[in-house]
Amino acid sequence: MPYVRHYGAAEGPALLALHGIKGHGARWRRMAETSLRDFSVIAPDLRGHGRSDHAPPWNTEAHVADMLAVLDARHLDRVDLLAHSYGGLIALRLAHAAPERVGRVVLLDPSVGLPAAQMHDMARRALGSGSGSFSDPEQARAERRSAWPAASAAAVEEEVAEHLVRGSDGRWHWRFEPAAVVTACSEMAGPPVTPPATVPTLLVTARRSGFVSREYVRACRATLGERLTVAELDAGHMLYLECPEETGELTRRFLAQPHASGSSPSPGKGHWPFRRWAHSR
Repeated sequence: MPYVRHYGAAEGPALLALHGIKGHGARWRRMAETSLRDFSVIAPDLRGHGRSDHAPPWNTEAHVADMLAVLDARHLDRVDLLAHSYGGLIALRLAHAAPERVGRVVLLDPSVGLPAAQMHDMARRALGSGSGSFSDPEQARAERRSAWPAASAAAVEEEVAEHLVRGSDGRWHWRFEPAAVVTACSEMAGPPVTPPATVPTLLVTARRSGFVSREYVRACRATLGERLTVAELDAGHMLYLECPEETGELTRRFLAQPHASGSSPSPGKGHWPFRRWAHSR
């Protein structure tokens, strides 16, 4: 069973939050305790990440089975999904595998159908000598500041406090299994997966990341029609850490819409104005 954190209102609507590669469930804390405090946010560490079991298998089928076990353990018949990056691919696979368990889906810059060369490079870096290994916490802190230039100092400190651990080699490492990252990179390079046609979906893209292609947005629109809402933030790939207030408000506003199938949030045509939600620097 994955390690799971809970945030927000214990009796609120259930929201399963899925992080991306190299991450952990505690990254959702800030959004969950501000914009989403009326929800019961369930934030697991994915297999191979954080405080969950790091043993294989690490593929999406295993992650989907883990998430269904999390729901079953809490006697939850149906939940909404909030997912970032690789977590978006897992959310989509879950929605296809068990559509009766999924209400609505919020995809934050999902990593779906990415270029094979890009994923090959990312996988090789994950296995590279010294990757994710530090002589002391300050070196890890500096690496995180460089990787997340737009994130707050508090977000960096929380990451170091929660996600950094000293290994048997005496060095400091982030809490993830590199081989699990390689598996995820291979899957993110696979054919793009769109949400099921019946699942209302909010797709939030990060203007400065380039992870979500226009072709993918068009494919989602063709599948979902008015059940798709698209918004964009002027942010990098870690948009929910760079601008948690804006990301949280987009999520809260979408999930406040009625569950009615085919309903379209206003303003119409399932598209919220980008300028209003752009995060200026």
